[in-house]
Amino acid sequence: MSDGAVFAKKPELALAQSKFAALNGTPQQREEALRKLLDGIKQDKMAAFHAQLVAEGVLGKNAALQKELNTASEAELVDLDKKVEEAKEEQGDLEQNESSIHRAVFLAQIGEEEKAHAAYEEILQRATTTLNQKLDIVFGKLRLALFYYKPQLIQKEIKRAHELVDKGGDWDRRNRLKAIECIWYCSQRQFKEASTLFIECLSTYASPELMSMSEFICHGALACAVVMPRSEIKKKVIDAPEVVEVVGAIPNVDKMLRSLYDCRYADFFVALAGVETDHLNVSRYLFVHHRFLTREMRIRSYAQLLESYLSLTIKSMADAFGVTQVFIDEELSRFVAAGRLHCVIDKVGGIVITNRPDTKNAQYQGMIKQGDLLLNHIQKLSGIISM
Repeated sequence: MSDGAVFAKKPELALAQSKFAALNGTPQQREEALRKLLDGIKQDKMAAFHAQLVAEGVLGKNAALQKELNTASEAELVDLDKKVEEAKEEQGDLEQNESSIHRAVFLAQIGEEEKAHAAYEEILQRATTTLNQKLDIVFGKLRLALFYYKPQLIQKEIKRAHELVDKGGDWDRRNRLKAIECIWYCSQRQFKEASTLFIECLSTYASPELMSMSEFICHGALACAVVMPRSEIKKKVIDAPEVVEVVGAIPNVDKMLRSLYDCRYADFFVALAGVETDHLNVSRYLFVHHRFLTREMRIRSYAQLLESYLSLTIKSMADAFGVTQVFIDEELSRFVAAGRLHCVIDKVGGIVITNRPDTKNAQYQGMIKQGDLLLNHIQKLSGIISM
């Protein structure tokens, strides 16, 4: 496309994030988010999106601004319609498709979700649309689905993008698709898949239209923190040059990972609280998982400490995490009962005794069970053959 940069950025996903922060952030975060929302709406002439936010109660009613946005967006649509007609009369198929795509992009930009999807789909079905144009259209539809967060549509467009990329998509589009999938997997609590894609495209991330580098690293690092072994987190995340470069923008994420690796558990708890406030509570992709993520990280830290001891006092454990003995007792009791921590709590003695699972014995018992099943199948098979 002649203007791929414009196409790639509309609608601005940062505005969808600002809307979410305006509804779920701290008072300071809300104030900043509302300012960004209004600036973005004015800059992109987002008449339909502004009307939607007013109807939802996110923004206050402003008739003068709405009228100004309507006038500006309608004038530009008239101009784009004129260019589409001129392309039909004077130019070839490629130019006609591009002018139509620019019109669809503008519909997406101003917040006309359904009209934009319909316009994209019409161009996609044309026999004259090239593979690269089809890919860019699918990415445009995917952006719309992400902007309004339509899970079924996101899955559909990701599948469609894969099919087109496999037919001949270039490196840039493949990499962009990986980044989108990484964030999508984060939103679906599929952190193992997200961490794999994050590591694959970390060094080649070039999708600022999806989110900034620091935001991408924040989401990917949190996914890795839940599922990746401690040694791999150190090598592939904490010490990765791309991560080191942006730690100033996400200090609590960096502090959380480093303090856990260095066994500084009190610092880890403080950083985890900061991660929840600064990132999890205002991320439109991770918010629904914030309790799961903080719980899993606490379990991981408890298990890491207990792994080093046969037993330790509740007091020493509480001191290590910088919390009260009552808090540690309640936390451990809940996680032990759920089978997430392998230890026994002696409340009389105030001691936590580790009770590591015997993996070798479990493997032996599993082998015996599988052997019995195999013998049963052989006996049944021999009976059938003899008949």
